[in-house]
Formats: sequence, C-alpha cells, structure tokens
Amino acid sequence: MINNVVSVKFDKQGYAIRRIHTFRRRQGRLTKRQKYALVNLFPVIGTPYQIYPLNLQKLFDRIAPIILEIGFGMGSSLVEMAAAYPEYNFIGVEVYLPGVGSCLASTKERNIYNLRLICHDAVEVLEDMIPSGSLSLVQIFFPDPWHKARHNKRRIIQPSFIDLIGNKLALGGIVHIATDCKSYAEHILKVISCFSFFRNLSVTGDYVPRPITRFPTKFEQRAHHLGYDVRDLMFEKYL
Repeated sequence: MINNVVSVKFDKQGYAIRRIHTFRRRQGRLTKRQKYALVNLFPVIGTPYQIYPLNLQKLFDRIAPIILEIGFGMGSSLVEMAAAYPEYNFIGVEVYLPGVGSCLASTKERNIYNLRLICHDAVEVLEDMIPSGSLSLVQIFFPDPWHKARHNKRRIIQPSFIDLIGNKLALGGIVHIATDCKSYAEHILKVISCFSFFRNLSVTGDYVPRPITRFPTKFEQRAHHLGYDVRDLMFEKYL
C-alpha cells in the first residue's frame, strides 16, 4: 500500500548513498478513521512511490494545470484549495501517516476528484516521479525551520532543491513558500534570489501579502496567537 517514506539509492560503486533528511521521523497514533483511509482509500486516491515519471494525464484522467504541495500536514488547507479550484489538478506529498490518512478521508468525504496523495520523501518524488516542466505551482507551507544552527543543513530549502523545483516547473510556473520563522524566510529569500531563472513577485523585493488562494491553517493560527509574523514568498520561473 504505502512504501517506506525514503528509498535506498546506490552510487556507481554500489555503495549506499547517505542523504540528509529534511523531515522528522514522527508518526503518532492513527485514529480509526485514518487507518480505514490508509487501507481502503490510498489505493484509489493515493499514488505509490515509483522510480519513473508519472503519466499525469492518466493519473487524473484529464489534462489540467498541476499544483504540487510539499508537506501538507493534516491536509485541511490542501483539501480546501482542491475543492475551491476544481479546474486544477493537485498532488500532495507528505511523510506523516496520520496526516495522509486524514487528508484521504476528507478528500473522499467531500467527493474531491482532483487530488492525489503520495506518502514519500519529497526530494525523491520530485527527482523520480515528476516530469520536467510539468508543474504550474509548487507550494511549501510552514516547512520545518530546524532552528538550531547545526541542523540548518536539514532545511528543505537549499540551492539543490530549488534547482530541482526549477526543472519541474513550467515556464511561468510559481514556487510559493510560507513560514513564520524570520531567519528561515531570510534564508529562503537569499537562496532563491541566486537563481537567474526565478524572479521575485514581491514589489518590495522580499515578501508578498498572503494570497487568497492560500487557505489559513491551524498551524498558522497558532503562530499568530504566539505573535509570530507569517511571511509569504513567491517566485516565478521566467527563463
């Protein structure tokens, strides 16, 4: 049903390649609803990890712009967005099983047909499953900031990852990132600004107002309650 969230890859000499993981290995207890969804709904709404590109037209049984969300958590905002924009196809990638289960259940309960889920490491999904130039939008909302300096290397937003996203986006495609961590926002701005094929959509050269297309999450509400500012960054691939 669901593969391991990471796969073992080998170099040309046959040695296993050690990769830095950008997510915390946490799972938590599954509710009955989540267990049922993982067993019964994942075969229909979910897509197992594979080492070759997806046929996106076959996956959705239609041609439409593709929006990829990385790390959707419990999936509430992703489900809302898919319901609000039926003219788009959505792919959600998450390694947290309770979140995948909840999102599967909500998708079924609301009769949403334009959303597919993958339970696997996002870097490997992008590398192996997403065809080049196929995405209209990549959204990453509230990625783990890995606050400690020695853990900063685990942040998902790194030059190699942004280069990978750039390859998967179509011309005119957008990467949209939101974070409540000021230092991470500054890091993201610095990293993406180094790529000549991206241009910042902010008129001030840094952050944009929250688009109405990004539905608020419980995580974001908690951040506001604690007095944290949420920063949205949007870059367009124009070369």
